[in-house]
Amino acid sequence: MKIVLPASPSLVSNTPFHDAHGSEAALDPFDPALVRAETAIFNADLLERLSALPDTWSVAPRVVREARARGEGPFPLDPQSPHAEWIEHDEVRLRLIQPQTRETRGIYLHIHGGGWTFGQADFHDAILERLAEATGLAAVSVDYRLAPEHPFPAGPSDCVTAAVWAFAQGGPVLMGGESAGAHLALLTALTLRDQGVDCSGLVLNAGCYDLSLTPSARNWGSRRLILTTRDVDQFAANCVPSFMDRRSPQISPLYARLDGLPPCFLSVGTQDPLIDDSLFLHHRLLSARVPSDLAIAPGGCHVFHHFDLAIAHEAEAATHSFLNGVMDETA
Repeated sequence: MKIVLPASPSLVSNTPFHDAHGSEAALDPFDPALVRAETAIFNADLLERLSALPDTWSVAPRVVREARARGEGPFPLDPQSPHAEWIEHDEVRLRLIQPQTRETRGIYLHIHGGGWTFGQADFHDAILERLAEATGLAAVSVDYRLAPEHPFPAGPSDCVTAAVWAFAQGGPVLMGGESAGAHLALLTALTLRDQGVDCSGLVLNAGCYDLSLTPSARNWGSRRLILTTRDVDQFAANCVPSFMDRRSPQISPLYARLDGLPPCFLSVGTQDPLIDDSLFLHHRLLSARVPSDLAIAPGGCHVFHHFDLAIAHEAEAATHSFLNGVMDETA
């Protein structure tokens, strides 16, 4: 099933879209006419701004991390939540945000992005606060070890450790993340499945599921709309030691056995070098008889979800709807 985020404001739903006369109409998310003016203007500004910045790989990862912590990276920096607290389990730090206006009815384990190299758990407080209030799920973000200082399997191991803690709390556990975090969330779900532990649902935003690079990532080139082909390849090289096969199912879940996974919600933009990852994974999930919904945002850049855009607000609402739907079915 494919869900398209349309050009005019509307709720994202699992039902077919209709034209002005009430007839079912198939929308092509790759049609340039569906790209909102707001999205196109934002992309042009972002491309100009990022193209003027120094080469990310000209300095040590530590320097980039410090700059991003000051709000100097490509993404807006969320304000710190006054309701968040740090906890630790088996040397893995977890950032917990409980719903404040309703009873907690489960856990959403969030895994941040950043190419396995950048990012940290407290960069997403505002998004996770909204998620907690909209769904009643306690949001727990994982501060996993980063590459290249801690290459594979350090990061995935930390995420599994966090998931074990989450399941030990009792109640449903759902998982998700963006970019590298979506990759780690899917790997974690597969690891738990093989151990006989099932999460209730997965939210996978703009993930990288083939670390040898899908065609869209290989052919994207040097246009610096968040990611370039070189960036994706360098991030993967940071994560995976050279003696490992990047296409191993334990590293690239696109090649893994996917049956037995919970319902999945995938979201990606058409101007994302990683779009093939979501397109390919969606159809592999369906062929494994895993319920999968795919939301495609016309013109959306890589992880457009983190910007103040209409397509981001719609994708967030669709995410909350998916999580609430899963929770209602498990109640």
